[in-house]
Amino acid sequence: MSRLREALDQLDFVRRYTRERLDSVPLTKWFTLPPGGVSHIAWQVGHIAMAEYLLCLARLRPRTTADETLISDAFLTQFGRQSDPTQIAGISAEEIRDVYHRVHAQVLAELPQYPEADLDLPVLRPHPLFTTRIASLRYAPLHEMLHCGQIALIRRMLGYPPMW
Repeated sequence: MSRLREALDQLDFVRRYTRERLDSVPLTKWFTLPPGGVSHIAWQVGHIAMAEYLLCLARLRPRTTADETLISDAFLTQFGRQSDPTQIAGISAEEIRDVYHRVHAQVLAELPQYPEADLDLPVLRPHPLFTTRIASLRYAPLHEMLHCGQIALIRRMLGYPPMW
């Protein structure tokens, strides 16, 4: 199996796992900040979409005009690492979910044709944890699983039973 195929399979596995948890919480609850919590599901999902775009597309190839309709600059800022979940405004849970799905679909459509020879090249946007494009792709499912754990905790804090 190629390194690229392995990375894409891991990303797809984690996405299915995350979606099982998301699908169990109505969109009407996505902006609910649990008592004592610091985040909500809407921010977690928006952040996963933003990170998948940056890790799997923007670090491997330049931003395109089509990317603006895929995920806007405003979305990237609103769900960035330093953003405040309590300050999310002007976007619905449905819109966040749609961006989350669109970015993943674009990654799965675009990357299977990515040249294996380019995977060891430096990323186009620096990251403190890795330097190569394959490392960026390998980090993406790890990052999503970290946030999936936070989604699972938020679910529990909202009164939903654990999922195994």
